[in-house]
Amino acid sequence: MSFPAFVARGLKAERFALLDIGCSGGLDLKWRAFGEQLKALGIDASASECERLAAAERNPEVSYVAAFVSPRADEPIDLSAGPAAPLIMMMRDRMSFMRTREIRDAKLRTASTEEQLRHNAWELTGLADPNKPVVVPDLLAERGWTDLDYMKIDTDGIDWQILQSFEGRLPANLLAVQMEVNFVGDGADDEHSFHNTDRFMRRHGFDLFRLDVRNYSSRALPARYIWPTPAETHSGRPFQGEAYYALDLLGPNGPARLASLSAEKVAKLAAILSAWDVPDAAAEILLGCRDRLKPVIDVDRGLDLLAAQAQGDRARPLDYRSYMARFESDPPDFYRPEGPIPLRERLAAAWQAYLRPRDRR
Repeated sequence: MSFPAFVARGLKAERFALLDIGCSGGLDLKWRAFGEQLKALGIDASASECERLAAAERNPEVSYVAAFVSPRADEPIDLSAGPAAPLIMMMRDRMSFMRTREIRDAKLRTASTEEQLRHNAWELTGLADPNKPVVVPDLLAERGWTDLDYMKIDTDGIDWQILQSFEGRLPANLLAVQMEVNFVGDGADDEHSFHNTDRFMRRHGFDLFRLDVRNYSSRALPARYIWPTPAETHSGRPFQGEAYYALDLLGPNGPARLASLSAEKVAKLAAILSAWDVPDAAAEILLGCRDRLKPVIDVDRGLDLLAAQAQGDRARPLDYRSYMARFESDPPDFYRPEGPIPLRERLAAAWQAYLRPRDRR
């Protein structure tokens, strides 16, 4: 059993409330571990994709809205301007994946919606009405979404503007935010770049718990793609990435944050951290909030599950107490062997990188 599924079994008064802005491809499968306790709202500019997702959805608490998202509802979306700021668009045009898109353009225009989305050519699919954009905080208010656990933003362009629309309007007990970030720019205060995203999130009380960096080669000398479709490459400059922010309940502002959260909220935060593959941060919460969590989960059982996660694919993982005792003995298996990396270890690492290059769905 995964740790998020374990937490889901303990939820009685609350669901896991998820907002996915840019839901093309569907909700990340890791959140399906919450089963019937999952409540989600997906928003995407591709109307045909939202129709497909809605037709396949079996959870009545999961719904999809086909709409462009904007900081203002009274300004139509200018599709001729491109999905991102001019500087980002210029940088994208220098990348090898854009050259591949150009090569495949004619075929993509007549391809299926699924194939177009696999190539991230969402703008070629049946789109929502650009004259009727939605402001996400307003949409949440209209639907009575007063409580939110998790928010994901990935719109291939205006993620930063969407985040800014939540200025002063972030749900009070929001636990975590995942969003696409850019590692290029000119340092301006209003550009969609990691430095601005990071400042915004920290100003609102969130800490960075994970950062995935995606490299993209230039069209001047293309590198091999990581995926079966043109996107990030095995080498190249860091262009975009995924940033994962959450409340740090054990940090300087932790006690004040903790006082406002229910026990189930605390358990859900630990589940999020485990789903992000940072089980150590989840274990910190279980240890630091043991008494608060007792009504929701068996803390010791939860620690055993997190210890198993930390041990990867080990056939017989140690329980938490044994794992910690082994660490305290300073054993050699917590270190990389000295000298050249053994071939077996290199092959295992390469295989894992192939299977889960960025933990993408």
